[in-house]
Amino acid sequence: MFFYYLDLAWRSIKKTPFLSVLMVLAISIGIGITITTLNVYQLMSENPAAERSDKLLAVQLWSQGKDTWTEFNAQLTYQDAFNLRKSPIPTRQTAMFVTGLAIQTENPDVVPLLEPVRVTDSDFFEMFSVPFIYGKAWDKSVDTEALYQVVINEALNQQLFGGENSVGKTLYLDTKPYQIVGVMQTWNPSPKYYDLTTGAFEETSKLFVPFSLAPIEEYQSWGSNHAWKRQTVDTYSQRLSSEMHWVQYWAEIQNDTQRGEYAQWLQNYVEQQQLLGRFQSPEAAAQLSNVAQWLALNEAVPEDNKILVGLSALFLLVCLVNMLGLLLAKFLKRAPEIGVRRAIGASRLQIFAQHMVEVGLIGFGGGVLGLLWAWGSLNMLSAHFKLEAALTQLDLSMWLLAPCIAICTALLAGIYPAWRICITNPSVHLKSQ
Repeated sequence: MFFYYLDLAWRSIKKTPFLSVLMVLAISIGIGITITTLNVYQLMSENPAAERSDKLLAVQLWSQGKDTWTEFNAQLTYQDAFNLRKSPIPTRQTAMFVTGLAIQTENPDVVPLLEPVRVTDSDFFEMFSVPFIYGKAWDKSVDTEALYQVVINEALNQQLFGGENSVGKTLYLDTKPYQIVGVMQTWNPSPKYYDLTTGAFEETSKLFVPFSLAPIEEYQSWGSNHAWKRQTVDTYSQRLSSEMHWVQYWAEIQNDTQRGEYAQWLQNYVEQQQLLGRFQSPEAAAQLSNVAQWLALNEAVPEDNKILVGLSALFLLVCLVNMLGLLLAKFLKRAPEIGVRRAIGASRLQIFAQHMVEVGLIGFGGGVLGLLWAWGSLNMLSAHFKLEAALTQLDLSMWLLAPCIAICTALLAGIYPAWRICITNPSVHLKSQ
């Protein structure tokens, strides 16, 4: 019966092409706008750490003085990060920041590049599940005894070495030779939860070097730098011992017991620093946030995005009201034909089902066209407003969700017109014939 109703629906649509196109356009525009905002919201609110979310903890310390900042800073000072790396409690832990270095190879045909570089510890790669195609991260001993080693990503390896296994080769960063120990597979979590200070949806760095090289090479911070008091920072050593916050810090724990032990260790550290004259604010403490809490705390999904999703849903409702009016006009125009069908034995339920199938078919067409609107609008946003690529990719789930939303909303709009034609007395139209 369904396919019979489908055939009747298609014939009805062909009889009134202009009206049918208007309805498809009405619902497609609403679906296009809704899917665009919903897609951006979903990509921004996704937790890329998945099942590891509760095990990865962002570490914050209230190290500022009295009457300064009113909340925890997202980053730590270098001296605090350096001290925290000595804790034996976390399964893994890493300090990190972003710098920038000029890249050269031994091939004179390769043009030098200036790229952001993440300065971090060896645990970074296992903590954040970074996949490798060649080699691996540097040995953990390098975190304390610095060696000039580097991990590069797949795209840079393709650009500099044609995609071949480059492990063991030399890469020059600011003219210093670094040995390549690993080549990462394409990896770009979105949001970039491990460092929200440099842009939650920016692409991940192409190169990674040991954190232990920072005081030797005096890497400058290309990220966010905050200080709560005036200090003389003329040399790099003064920067390392200053109260400037520019280092992100993460720890990995396995269970609540370990988390409690680590929280107590951090509190003891705070109290120890107070004895040394630091952390003098009454609110001095440590704070641990898992990935989900960290994303919420830093408002990775701005409140504006939630409002836009709501407004787009309201716009879709307006489109559906317009569609309801068009459907009512279309169905009532066919009242004589329906009267004949009723007279030869068709029940009200059959008439209702026939019209609802037609509405569903129109909704499906609007959903498909709405997807094209959404895809086009996301590409336009990417081209004209220079948005991050991670925010302008149409998520796979949207290709399935859009037709479903379109069909369901169209069916909702079609209930009244279909019901209205069902309750019409067929005798009135038969007499008129």
